[in-house]
Amino acid sequence: MDSEPVPRAYRSALRERQAQETRARVIRAAGELFSRHGYQATTMTAIAREAGVSAETVKAAAGKAELLIAAFEMLFAGAEGQQSLADAPVASDLRVGEGDDFLPAVLGVIADANARGHALWTVLLGAAMSDPQVADALEAILTHRRADYLRLVDELADRGARFDDRTRTAAELSFLLSPEGYQQLVEGSGWSRDQYTTWLQASVERVAGVDPRERRMP
Repeated sequence: MDSEPVPRAYRSALRERQAQETRARVIRAAGELFSRHGYQATTMTAIAREAGVSAETVKAAAGKAELLIAAFEMLFAGAEGQQSLADAPVASDLRVGEGDDFLPAVLGVIADANARGHALWTVLLGAAMSDPQVADALEAILTHRRADYLRLVDELADRGARFDDRTRTAAELSFLLSPEGYQQLVEGSGWSRDQYTTWLQASVERVAGVDPRERRMP
């Protein structure tokens, strides 16, 4: 006896995809409102209105703190969840070669992430002062960021960089490449993207002990 088609599985997959799309729309709306108005002033009702869904749909998708965290992750790295920026969707097209190609490529990915996420990062820092769930998430993000920069230090060492203290160098790079730095230099001081990335490369080379005179020419 021939098996009959199972439309239920198709409907289930369709509902799952629609639920994912709705959640993504809610998270994007939340991120826009948090960036524009701050954490405390943004209500779930306002997020629902911005997303074009009901307040019940927003509440079913996530709580306010979770929406802030998810919005930052999606904006900064392209996907929810704690992961290395190098492994995130926003870096999927990153192709790093030898010598001079590596550092500008990495700095470009970080500069782009800072440009997208710096405003929401500021909101995240402020919200962490009053919301324990956001504070816990922020600590996890910072812990992951420290690991990312240790990984970058090791990669630079493999490519000939010289430094005495691996942990100290990672902390210095984390400071230089932070969203706060982008906020101050580009948004606050009016630097262009080229000025910012040029400064980043010179600063990272200095911290990592890379002599610009030793760069290989194309």
